[in-house]
Amino acid sequence: MTHPLAGFKIGHATDIEHHTGCTVFLCPEKTVGSVDVRGPAPGSRESALLQLDKPIEYVNAIVLTGGSAFGLATADGVMRWLAERGIGHTTPIKPIPIVPAAVVYDLFLSGGHTPDGAMGYAACQNASGDDVAQGNVGAGAGVTVGKWSGPQHMMMAGFGLATMQIDDLLVGAGAVVNAVGDVVNEDSSVLAGARGEHGRWLAETDPLRRFPQQPPTQLTNTTLVVLFTNARLTKVEANRLAQRAHDGIAIAIRPSHTTHDGDTAFALASGQVEASFDLVANAGTAVVAEAIRNGVRHAHSLQGIPGLAG
Repeated sequence: MTHPLAGFKIGHATDIEHHTGCTVFLCPEKTVGSVDVRGPAPGSRESALLQLDKPIEYVNAIVLTGGSAFGLATADGVMRWLAERGIGHTTPIKPIPIVPAAVVYDLFLSGGHTPDGAMGYAACQNASGDDVAQGNVGAGAGVTVGKWSGPQHMMMAGFGLATMQIDDLLVGAGAVVNAVGDVVNEDSSVLAGARGEHGRWLAETDPLRRFPQQPPTQLTNTTLVVLFTNARLTKVEANRLAQRAHDGIAIAIRPSHTTHDGDTAFALASGQVEASFDLVANAGTAVVAEAIRNGVRHAHSLQGIPGLAG
């Protein structure tokens, strides 16, 4: 049996007062990474470096953060934490930590407060390979779902985690769920989303989930996913795995990848186990969907916005 997260560590830093924060994924040495970015308004850092035409293969950490583009400052703190430990891409002068990052827009609940480099550093210090908190923590501290009919119908969401162990193979996913759509169960029934009077799901009378002409939450929604495994993958395969992560998003969120979402999926492979790519990808799709569902299952009510966890 392998370590619960097969050497990956996840850490949160949360501004409890202002409902924002960041989440870091610390990678084992020589973890191959890639990304697949979809949607019209993503906020990201170093995403170009993870494209297939770039020679860098290894990633040291991934940061998911609130604060919209301002939150990208959290990656500075993660870089400082890694640099103090001599971790990074080798250069003639000193190692350069490779720290891609992506953001969610959580300014509605944070009142404009944004996480900074100190929070990125703290998230690294808090990182653990087990007992990772879920719900309104880290980058999931102030996120919501079910905004397709307006913010008055939305529910709280958060950070969710799911893993699958197949012999020595570990496939896991962490998700920050800030979707315009609803999160659905395996049978496509609504788990959390747009609610009408008496708590009825609006999708029951509008299954196509039609948007208003000018949605008030346009370009402020994003689901972020980190799909990680201890399998040995090439950078090309890691990129394909990131693509398959979006299958999990589409399974669990209706609708997903809309003109109002900036969905981004990272894929990480630490190279400890030989495994079929299709097995890893099929498991990956399943754990991404379950991580998204866990993100709403563990979310508590905030500022009058209902959450499934009470």
